[in-house]
Amino acid sequence: MIDINVFSEEKAWTKRIKKKQIFFNNICKAFPKKYKFLNKKVSLSLLLSNNKKIKKLNKIFRNKNKPTDILSFPHSEKSKILKKIYIGDIIISYNFINQPKSQKIKDFKKKLIKTFIHGFLHLLGHDHIKNADYKKMLKEEDKIYQSVILKLN
Repeated sequence: MIDINVFSEEKAWTKRIKKKQIFFNNICKAFPKKYKFLNKKVSLSLLLSNNKKIKKLNKIFRNKNKPTDILSFPHSEKSKILKKIYIGDIIISYNFINQPKSQKIKDFKKKLIKTFIHGFLHLLGHDHIKNADYKKMLKEEDKIYQSVILKLN
């Protein structure tokens, strides 16, 4: 089971996602069995932020002085999922997800789901530094995304 703690420091998120905690709980419940961690207690934190805050964090932790769509901070490198484990933190920028500003709410949510899944995989130790790793991560990301979209629609 995945226990996700959702926090928001950007008011604009409420315009697009009314019940944020329920929204992300439903995403996690729609994950394929492999990623549901049944009989285990896996937890993570999600901060819904903005470009200003994420730019600051990107500069501090990655030495990149620019905003980005998502930052993931795994609790530890390639940790084994035990009975109970905190896997890390994800931060998503509203400004990136809300581009273009004219996009429909359905498209906003799809983009948000895909971005969240990407960050989740980073917490599990996936990366995309090498091209082969990128392809592997993309394949997993798409598998999870298809499962979520199928179950949420």
